[in-house]
Amino acid sequence: MELYTDTYYVHRIKRGENEYFACLLDKYSDRVFALIVKIIRNREDAEELTQDVFMKVFRGLFSFKEESNFSSWLYRIAYNTAISYTRHKKVEFLAVEDTQISNVSEEQVANMLGYIEQTERVSLLEKALEQLLPEERGLILFYYMENKSVEELVQITGFSSSNIKTKLFRIRKKLYVLIKAMERAVV
Repeated sequence: MELYTDTYYVHRIKRGENEYFACLLDKYSDRVFALIVKIIRNREDAEELTQDVFMKVFRGLFSFKEESNFSSWLYRIAYNTAISYTRHKKVEFLAVEDTQISNVSEEQVANMLGYIEQTERVSLLEKALEQLLPEERGLILFYYMENKSVEELVQITGFSSSNIKTKLFRIRKKLYVLIKAMERAVV
């Protein structure tokens, strides 16, 4: 059980009690690191980027208007930092044609995820996630791993609600295509 809310800590820090930043750091550093490492796929760089994120958060805390949750604001900074990093690194990703995605129904996606044995499913899914673009991987991880709502994703990414829904829909189909290709390669 949490003793104090994020808002409590933010207000204390804004009053100059900087020692309370450690509470926010303790609460979110592991989550931010886990998200960044899944997006950029490099632990050492993720450690540096996590530190960068918290430096940005500390410096920007006084401009944080509290119109959204602190966690959404923090995740937006983390997401943008990780995506910016991947753009500068010019990491190569497997392209999946739009025609491949458009031929996949939601029923096929649900059926595929329903019949693969649990351990095999997780392994294939992890491999497929690695092949997504960083922006796609970040969105899908926020939605399914961090249980963020579409509204929270709007705050984190700056995309519209309909854009988020469309992107999630297309990412699920892309994962289907990638997993099917891996299954065919094994057979």
